[in-house]
Amino acid sequence: MKLRQLALAATLAASALTGALVSTSALAQAKEQFFPVLVYRTGAYAPNGIPFANGYVDYLKLVNARGGINGVKISFEECETAYATDRGVECYERLKGKNGGATVFQPLSTGITFALTEKAPGDKIPLVTAGYGRSESQDGGVFKWNFPLAGTYWVAADVLIQHIANKEGGMDKLKGKHIALVYHDSPFGKEPIPLLQERAAMHGFKLSLLPVTHPGVEQKATWLQIRQNRPDYVLNWGWGVMNSTALKEAQATGYPREKMYGVWWAGAEPDVKDVGQGAKGYHAIMMQHGTEKNADVIKETLTKVHGKGQGTGPKEEVGDVLYMRGMMSAMMAVEGVRAAQERFGKGKVMTGEQTRWGLENLNLTQAKLDSLGFKGVMRPISTSCQDHMGAAWARVHTWDGAKFTWSSDWMQADESIIKPMVKAAADKYAAEKKLTRRTPADCQS
Repeated sequence: MKLRQLALAATLAASALTGALVSTSALAQAKEQFFPVLVYRTGAYAPNGIPFANGYVDYLKLVNARGGINGVKISFEECETAYATDRGVECYERLKGKNGGATVFQPLSTGITFALTEKAPGDKIPLVTAGYGRSESQDGGVFKWNFPLAGTYWVAADVLIQHIANKEGGMDKLKGKHIALVYHDSPFGKEPIPLLQERAAMHGFKLSLLPVTHPGVEQKATWLQIRQNRPDYVLNWGWGVMNSTALKEAQATGYPREKMYGVWWAGAEPDVKDVGQGAKGYHAIMMQHGTEKNADVIKETLTKVHGKGQGTGPKEEVGDVLYMRGMMSAMMAVEGVRAAQERFGKGKVMTGEQTRWGLENLNLTQAKLDSLGFKGVMRPISTSCQDHMGAAWARVHTWDGAKFTWSSDWMQADESIIKPMVKAAADKYAAEKKLTRRTPADCQS
């Protein structure tokens, strides 16, 4: 009898210990902020997707090395999309409820963004689409869960037209000019078209639209048209191998690279390094940052992450254009969580819904950016219920045959043109989806 009692006592003690371990484990897990990381390290766009993913993950590691978000450590898991919309949706469905629930998704694809825009409201998970996605999602009155922070494709297109006009001597000098858009035949590539058509109507320049089929390795017919028509400028809205192919075709047909301007996904090291001197003079609009090898955040990452043997990817690529964009994108999401903590509790794990509030009340002052290591890299970003973008600044850099150097001052998109377009497109979306605009009370929720 006594042996039975001892056995029972031992069983109960073991159960209690197991329960304590489970509770401790659950508590530890609950103290982690989960960031799903959608990447494409494989497929046609891998050379460009990899450095972005490396920068994104390294920043999350850096935040942990700094002590977390007010003490809350970050956990993360990568999911490979190969830039395919269906795989992106699969990743979303698999990760949205993991580890207590996803904090935020960054689709890194306009096609995936379009698909997830339909799902995010029901799941109450914000989508951060820094420099891509739906341009009209700047309108937070309709797109409550979308955050195209720091810029959209309409911003990029507008600043490019302003920059070209400056080179020509003024907006009035655009009349009679011919601008060709060579674009990836996908939602991403089509995004700038409405803005460019608006500007063409305003200033009297001819706009030619030249789609390129995925993945963009076959462009001979496109550049034959360009050789025949000799547009004054070519805008390259490409991604991945499409960009280096365009530069090689321009070189082969004799089109001057100094007349070519890429979107910010067509102006990084992988786009030009294989072309080298053949790409000299090629420009690209930049979503604020460029190559930032000397930025404080890069120096800190080399010390606290790569210096500890925890780096993601090659050390020599730390601070490159797309690596930097990954860091910038991760930073804005992390700061959305930090802003949410200011309202809902410092040192607490934020839900997706609370993080959405933080992203909508983001106030990245210059002092704040400097303290995070982004001095000289970014300008302030401030969002609101109606404005989910927060900044409309960009600048141009140019490839000199060996490296990118800045070739313009900061320029701001003309929001007197963009905002009416955003509202009209958002209203159309709301009508199609039978949505009503958010009320002032909802903006405070």
